Amino acid sequence: MTNSLRAAVGLLLVGLWMALGIALLRFGVYGWTLFVLLPFVVGGMTAWVTRPVMGWSAARRGAGAVLAATLVLLVVRMEGLVCILMALPLALPLGALGALVVYRATARGAAGRVVPMLLLLPPASLSWDVRATAEVYEVRSAVTVAATPEVVWKHVVRFPDLAAPKEWYFQAGLAYPLRARIEGEGPGAVRYCEFSTGPFVEPIEVWDEPRLLAFRVTQSPPPMQEWSPYGELDAAHLHGYMVSKRGQFRLTRLENGHTLLEGTTWYQHGLWPGGYWRLWSDAIIHRIHLRVLEHVRELAEKEK
Repeated sequence: MTNSLRAAVGLLLVGLWMALGIALLRFGVYGWTLFVLLPFVVGGMTAWVTRPVMGWSAARRGAGAVLAATLVLLVVRMEGLVCILMALPLALPLGALGALVVYRATARGAAGRVVPMLLLLPPASLSWDVRATAEVYEVRSAVTVAATPEVVWKHVVRFPDLAAPKEWYFQAGLAYPLRARIEGEGPGAVRYCEFSTGPFVEPIEVWDEPRLLAFRVTQSPPPMQEWSPYGELDAAHLHGYMVSKRGQFRLTRLENGHTLLEGTTWYQHGLWPGGYWRLWSDAIIHRIHLRVLEHVRELAEKEK
């Protein structure tokens, strides 16, 4: 195959897989095909077209091609900058790995078998992506409050406006809590925890004052406001892909009269590989917890 024909075929195939990636984003299929196999294939095809002479050069070109492809998503208004930055630590090494695999296969004269296999992998993974069921994950955070559970309890149930966040990740668009209010008292009451992107609606299931407040979540706002050069962006993953299911606050009386205040959230997200995306989602929820728990601690200790 001549170099010009190889380049034409390679560009056509990369374009087809880019179109597949855009289609997956449009229909909200955020799975192994999008985040793992497509970067691997794009990196491999880049090495097949450019024919690098060194392994490190192949890896660099594969990662560079994946970076360019993800930035195209920003340009065509398919994704925001924050989510692209979160995906790159996964996608770039996969692009480099795909390029290395094809480079090694080419050096051994096996590219004619390896490249067709690469092209068949993404369609095979789609069947898993569309059938996969999201797991429920648990995140627990805790602080110690220099006040009794009786004092802490009323600030858990409801609290006034928090100060504007100083953390860069909240300023970059991640949703953050503003205030909490409650309608009623006891089981059946409804708590509203208002975030920068909208309210969480939390019907109370357990009201064990001053020990345990447990609730289910019937409405969750978007987890972030995506940054885009075009202004507000309404990506599919902002709706139904990171959903709180239940939550609770547990107050434990300590021997010195202080209170161990624990906040727990059970949530789902529809992103795969789940282990990778859970690193991000757990960290985000933990920081949201701490923003609320530290605000409650400040209010309770000030009252004391």
